[in-house]
Amino acid sequence: MPYIDVNARKRIDSGGAPETTGELNYAFTRLIDDFLSYRGGIRYSHLNEVIGALECAKLELYRRLAGPYEDQKLAITGDVYRSG
Repeated sequence: MPYIDVNARKRIDSGGAPETTGELNYAFTRLIDDFLSYRGGIRYSHLNEVIGALECAKLELYRRLAGPYEDQKLAITGDVYRSG
């Protein structure tokens, strides 16, 4: 559980944007907790669904944002791999 101060929790819980990685983790945690509650609690299948959704979101973030960013930096600074 990400432990952030009460004021940050209130801000995020009322729709405010996370401002730190801890707050982002808190927002994820609350969203997941709400989803699990809606699905009827903790069951393996529900946890598997959440983990799958997180993994797909991670992969999409990398594919759409991180990969292209890294490609730009590679073009600017040059490759570090000698074997490729």
